Amino acid sequence: MDKYIWLIPLLPLAGFVINGLGRNALPKNLIGTIASAMVLISFGLSLGAFLEIQSTGQPINVTLFNWISVGKVQVPFAFLIDQLSAIMLLIITGVGFLIHLYSIGYMHHDAGFGKFFAYLNLFVFFMLLLVLGSNYVIMFIGWEGVGLCSYLLIGFWFTNPSYADAAKKAFVMNRIGDLGFLIGVFLIIQYFGGVTFSTVFANAAKAGSSAPMVLITLLLFVGATGKSAQIPLFTWLPDAMAGPTPVSALIHAATMVTAGIYMIARSHVLFSMAPITMNVIAVVGLATALLAALIAITQTDIKKVLAYSTVSQLGYMFLGLGVGAYTGAFFHVLTHAFFKALLFLGAGSVIHAVSGEQDMRNMGGLRGKLPVTFITMLIGTLAISGIPPFAGFFSKDEILAHTFTYSPVFYVVGVITAMLTSFYMFRLMYLTFWGKFRGTHEQEHHLHESPANMTIPLIILAVLSTVGGFIGVPEALHGHHWLEHWLEPVFGKPTEAPGVMGLSQNTELVLMAASVTGAIIALVYAYVKYVNRANVPARGDENRPALVNLSYHKFYIDEFYDTIIRKPLDYLSGFFYKVVDKMGIDGIVNGLGEGSVETGKGLRLLQTGNVGFYIFMMVIGIIAALVYSLVKI
Repeated sequence: MDKYIWLIPLLPLAGFVINGLGRNALPKNLIGTIASAMVLISFGLSLGAFLEIQSTGQPINVTLFNWISVGKVQVPFAFLIDQLSAIMLLIITGVGFLIHLYSIGYMHHDAGFGKFFAYLNLFVFFMLLLVLGSNYVIMFIGWEGVGLCSYLLIGFWFTNPSYADAAKKAFVMNRIGDLGFLIGVFLIIQYFGGVTFSTVFANAAKAGSSAPMVLITLLLFVGATGKSAQIPLFTWLPDAMAGPTPVSALIHAATMVTAGIYMIARSHVLFSMAPITMNVIAVVGLATALLAALIAITQTDIKKVLAYSTVSQLGYMFLGLGVGAYTGAFFHVLTHAFFKALLFLGAGSVIHAVSGEQDMRNMGGLRGKLPVTFITMLIGTLAISGIPPFAGFFSKDEILAHTFTYSPVFYVVGVITAMLTSFYMFRLMYLTFWGKFRGTHEQEHHLHESPANMTIPLIILAVLSTVGGFIGVPEALHGHHWLEHWLEPVFGKPTEAPGVMGLSQNTELVLMAASVTGAIIALVYAYVKYVNRANVPARGDENRPALVNLSYHKFYIDEFYDTIIRKPLDYLSGFFYKVVDKMGIDGIVNGLGEGSVETGKGLRLLQTGNVGFYIFMMVIGIIAALVYSLVKI
C-alpha cells in the first residue's frame, strides 16, 4: 500500500490540471465525471490505507524525497498516515466526493462549470496535502493552498462586487492567522531543531513545559483561529456564503475550517504542556460558540444561519480541545462533517427549487414539494441539535461532559449554546418547510425536487448523520467507544487530565439528560413561535426589538472592526501616500530631476557657437585654476 500513498493527493491534482486546461473544450458531463472520479479513487486508496493501519496497528510513513537541508534541519517531502490522519482522509475524500457529485447537478447551467470543478479538485488536493504531511512545512503548504482555493471559490462569481469583497476578506483574515502559524513554525525549528512531527514531539517531551512552549502554542492557535473562524478572526466565514452552495459545504464540512482543529489535535503533545494556552483555547472556543449562536437565532438568510452554526460548532470543538478532550473534539469534527455537509447541500436544494432565493421569509410550505430534501434536512437538524440517537448527540455530549469536569460554569454556558443551536436550526426548518409558501407565483410554479445526482448525496449523508455517532457510544450507555480506542496510539490511553475529576455513570446520564431536555425545550418553543403563531421575522429594523436588532446586525462586529482597524489603516495609508510618498519621496526624486532639467537649460545657454566666447571662457578657467593652486600653496 505504501507505494500508492502518493496517488491520494496526486489524483485530485491531476483532475485540476485536466479540467483546468480543458474547461472550455471538454463536455460538462465529462468534466464532472473526471473531477468526481479522481476524488472517488482517492477515497478508495484512503480506505485501503485505513484498513492496513487497522490490520497492522502501525502508521504508514512514505518519504518521497529529501527536500530542504539547512545545517541540522532536515525537511523531507514525506507523508504520514496514522490513526488520526486516516480518519481525516476518509472525511475529505468521502464527503468531498459526495459534494462533487452533488455539484454536477447544482452547477450544470453555470458558464464556469469546468473552472469550478478544477478549483474543487485543487481544494481537495491541498487539504489532503495538509493532512498527509509528516512535518509542519508540508502542513503549511496545504494550509496556504486551502486559503488560496477558498479565495478562488468564494469569489467564483466575482463579477458581483460584494462576492469579490467576501473573497478578499476571507483571504486577508486568513493571512493574519497564517502569520502566527508561520512564526510558530520558525520557533519550533529554533527550539526543537526540526519540523518533523516525531522529532518535534520527542524533543518537546524532553523540554517539558516552558515559556517558549506557551508562546509557540499560542502562535499556532492564532493560525487556527484564522483558518477555523474563531474570535477574533471569525467574520470571514459567514461572508464566505457568497460562493456557490457546494463550496460552502466543502469549506464548512470537509476541508478548510477543520484544518485548525486537526493542527491542534496533531500537535496535542505541545499543547498539553502549555496549560495557559489550553485555558485560552477553552475560553475562546466557548465564547465563539455562544456568540455565533446568538447571531444565528435572528438571521433570515438560510445559508447565513448555517454559516454561523458552523462557527458555533467549531467553537464546541475548540472547547473540547481546550479542556483536553482531544478525542471528543475530533469526534465532533467527524459527525459535523456528516450533518453540516447534509444541511448545506439541503439548503442548496431548497435554493435550487426556489429559483435562487435565500431569504427564509420568502419560503415556507416546502415539505410536500421537496420531500427528500425535507426529510434529509430534518435528520441533519436533529443531529446538530444533539437529539439522540443521531450523530451530533454523542460527540457534543462527550465535549460537554469533559467541560463539566473542567468547569461547571463552562458546562452551563455550553448547554445554553446547545439550546440556542436547537432553536435556530428548528426555526430554519419551520420557516422553510412549514406554513404557506411566501414567495412569488413564479417561484411557486418553479418548485420541484432536485435531480437524483443532488438527492442521492443527501440520502447518504442523512444515513451517516443517523448512524455516525455509534462509533463513540459512551460507557454510561453501555456502549463501546470505538473511536477512542482507535485514536489511542495518537492521543494515548484515556486518562484523567490534571485537575479533572472522573464522572460516575449516573452523573454522565444526568448531564446528557440536561442537554437533551434543553434542546427539546428549544425546538418546542421554536414550533410554538413559528408554526403555531406563524411568526415571520420582521423586514425592517424599526419592527424589531433592540436586542433582536443587535443580533440581526451581528452585534456590529464588522462595523467595529471597520472603525478601529480599517478606517485608521486607510487614514494612515492616506497620510503615507500624500505626505511621505507624494511630498517626501516623490518630492525629493522629482525635485532632483527637475533641478537637473533646469540646470541643463541654464548651461545650454553657454553653447553660443562663438569662438571668441569659447576662448574667453578658457582664459577664465585657466585663471581660476591658477588662483586655486596659489591659494592651496
